[in-house]
Amino acid sequence: MRLTTKGRYAVTAMLDLALHANHGPVSLADISKRQEISLSYLEQLFAKLRQNDLVASVRGPGGGYKLSREAETVFVAQIIDAVNESVDTTNCGGKGDCQNGEVCLTHYLWCDLSEQIHKFLSGISLASLVERSEVKRVAERQDAKQQSPVSENAGMITASNLV
Repeated sequence: MRLTTKGRYAVTAMLDLALHANHGPVSLADISKRQEISLSYLEQLFAKLRQNDLVASVRGPGGGYKLSREAETVFVAQIIDAVNESVDTTNCGGKGDCQNGEVCLTHYLWCDLSEQIHKFLSGISLASLVERSEVKRVAERQDAKQQSPVSENAGMITASNLV
């Protein structure tokens, strides 16, 4: 299966958004810190997610992004599709030119597999991921890490900690 970074990051960011939805709009800067995804990359992804009506932006102080509908109705395949990704298991990108410009012997097998993966991801909602205990544990760890900022001078010997 070939799923690029763009699709993975989009799903990760949307899951982060769903996990923190009860605290109001979520800033991309917070998602960037928790998920270690470039802020500029998130801005590009969220422009596409907004165009596909998966998220809504909230302007002003305390602004950010929120899901545009309930997490139960947002599915992983929709997120991947929104950022113009495809789940493609063929070597030809689904073009059918895998053997000297012709369809190879196993082309349709891999096309069928791609369809099955897409169908599988179409059945997984953000809400179902939010409820998974292992997802909750990772989110708690990330939140705790973000809440306890490490001093830039940690481990450094300074005049103030010699006194």
